[in-house]
Amino acid sequence: MILSMTGYAVATRELAGGLLSVELRAVNHRFLDLSLRLPEELRLIENQIREKLAGRVSRGKLDCRIGFSARAETQPRLQLNTELLSQLIALSEQARSVAPNAGELRMGELLRWPGVLATDSVTPEAMQQTALELLELALADFSATRGREGDKLAASLIERADKMAAIVEEVQPRLPAIVAAYDDKLKQRLVEALGSADDDRVRQEVALFAQKIDVAEELTRLVTHIAELRRILKTGGAVGKRLDFLMQELHREANTLGSKSVAVDTSQASMELKVLIEQMREQVQNIE
Repeated sequence: MILSMTGYAVATRELAGGLLSVELRAVNHRFLDLSLRLPEELRLIENQIREKLAGRVSRGKLDCRIGFSARAETQPRLQLNTELLSQLIALSEQARSVAPNAGELRMGELLRWPGVLATDSVTPEAMQQTALELLELALADFSATRGREGDKLAASLIERADKMAAIVEEVQPRLPAIVAAYDDKLKQRLVEALGSADDDRVRQEVALFAQKIDVAEELTRLVTHIAELRRILKTGGAVGKRLDFLMQELHREANTLGSKSVAVDTSQASMELKVLIEQMREQVQNIE
């Protein structure tokens, strides 16, 4: 699968006293540039979050924001742990039977005992666990979004590759006639200048220029690069850098085709190829 570097996803869950949300947003970038914003309660799991993100995204400028929005109208409610309170009272009476002179535990002391009073607000541990679960949900949606966009990019690249292949296929059969016509034209000019068609210098010059204008090798390499483009897209994965390099190779061959051109056909083909390659290069910049 081809993945786009641009994508967006958000996952939320209601917790006691507020809403926990995980938001992922990414745009294209040469390398992985990760920006992470967390509430203080989640700082302990920051490394875990970074590892999960880096394990799913290899390129792009990725912004991950995890936040907890407390409801202003909601105040934490105190809850009494009656079971623990009963145990404390029973232990206090048992202790007094052993030491009758010991004073009783006052209610204030009992209520201050750890665990006797608790609030219904979310604990840092519960928030951390929920944040990791939401991150997995957001990443799944994020990957699906990038996959759908990547499929569109791949289809567009294949469409342009097909157009390039059609241009090359149209030019290739005409190449011998183009070279022969230019040879005749060049030979005629040399004969006019030198006065003899049998002159060795005429034959050498014609042979030399025939080599310089022969673009068969460039056309063959274009066919090879187009086939490699299709293979890479079919293989999928993190192929953005390889495709970017391939665009450079395609542009080089198309540019050489134009510089060697001695006919309108090859000049036009070179221009059309370069337009298509430039369109593909822009799209490749968004592929992971």
